Order: sequence, then structure tokens, then C-alpha cells
Amino acid sequence: MELDFPHHYEALGDRTLCVTPDHKFGTDAFLLSDFAAPRRKDLACDLGTGCGIIPMLWFRRPEDAPKLAFGVDIQQKAIAQLTASVEKNGLGGRLIPICADLKDLPPQLESGRFDLVTCNPPYKVEGGGILSEWESEKIARHETQCSLADVVAAAARLLKFGGRFCLCQRPERLCDVLTLLRQQGLEPKRVRFVQQRPGSAPWLFLCEGKKGAKPFLQVEAPLLIEGEDGFSEELLKIYGKR
Repeated sequence: MELDFPHHYEALGDRTLCVTPDHKFGTDAFLLSDFAAPRRKDLACDLGTGCGIIPMLWFRRPEDAPKLAFGVDIQQKAIAQLTASVEKNGLGGRLIPICADLKDLPPQLESGRFDLVTCNPPYKVEGGGILSEWESEKIARHETQCSLADVVAAAARLLKFGGRFCLCQRPERLCDVLTLLRQQGLEPKRVRFVQQRPGSAPWLFLCEGKKGAKPFLQVEAPLLIEGEDGFSEELLKIYGKR
């Protein structure tokens, strides 16, 4: 696929990913992809996928990749990038890009069918913070196109009984996330806070809700970004450097 806008490819192990200034990725995407840990038999879907970093990371090791994955985004440029990445990596039929609004998902994304849904959602509520002048950043960072409630509702529709929804969010929105998950029948089962170093306040948390599960929340050990000599061993492993 030929793209008519400036772009380049970044290495993800044996894979490559098409990125642009509009649709790129950060550490939180690596953390969420690892936290979600799809199984080989899973049917998975990443909502608000952007350049497709999260599902592409799942396919770094073909033996551990889900059976089939979808990457959904409302922005056509993001989906064009993911489509180019899929073609370049020979993942046609395994990773399917879809341009759609998660509030109005197409029939191809059948309700009650999915084992795993993920989302790295906008962190800022509508009207919170200074909006970026770039439309792509505005959509990614602020709830201008969808709210956290919309994201959780979409995940609940897609998941089968026992299916998992994994997301990341800022700590100040922990109560919002847990409340919305339970309201949609996605019982919070795991929470893990991400800290820059021991003793520092968390700047992110990872959370898993399970459809139809009984109440029991496991708070996992913090994930540390820094170690004694730079990045922590766990983060290096997540990055694929170990």
C-alpha cells in the first residue's frame, strides 16, 4: 500500500510499524500490550488503535500471537498506517484494520464474540486541560470523540462471557474506571500501578475487567520504569530487549 503522506517504519523486533507525527506511540502502549497478554486461541480487538502499536506488539512472536485481532480507529490516516504495516509484515488475515466509531461498531465486529478487548483511551475528560492544535493529538488525549464510558460500553458489547477488557489510565481516574467497569458487567479483577522508581507516586495504572466474573480485585506489585542502571529489567523485557 502506497501512502500519500510523510511516514517512516520503526522496528518492533522482527516486525516494523508505520508511524507519523500524527500517529505514533509511547511507553504506555508497550505496558498495556504486555499486561493484556492475549492467548493463542483468542479473538482480540484494540479500540482507538492509532498506528496499531498494541496489536502489532502481539504479533512480534507469532507463536504467542492471538488467533485473530482487529485494530479499530475513527481516524482514516491511522487506519491507513496500520494497513500499510499489516501488508509490510505479511499479517493479512491475522490483523484486520477497521475505520469505525467505537460508538457505532460495524457488524464485522460481532457482539459477544471477543475474548479480549484493549484500549489506551484519552486520559483527559472533555473540557479538561489545554487542547492541542493538532486534531490527531486532540482525539488521542481528550474525550472529544468518545468518553471513557463509551469505551467501556463498547468493550462490554464486544466481549463474550468470561472475556477480558484491559486498559490503562491516569491514577486520578481510578474511581471512574472501576465504577464504569462494574456498571457494564465487567468486574474489576486486576490493577497494577506504574511508577517511575520505588517510592515515587504512580503516573499510570493498568486494569483488567472480566465479563460476568465474581468480585475479587487483585492489586499487583508496582511496575517500575527505572532500575539501578537505567530502565528496569522488567521494562527492558517488555520492550523486547531481554
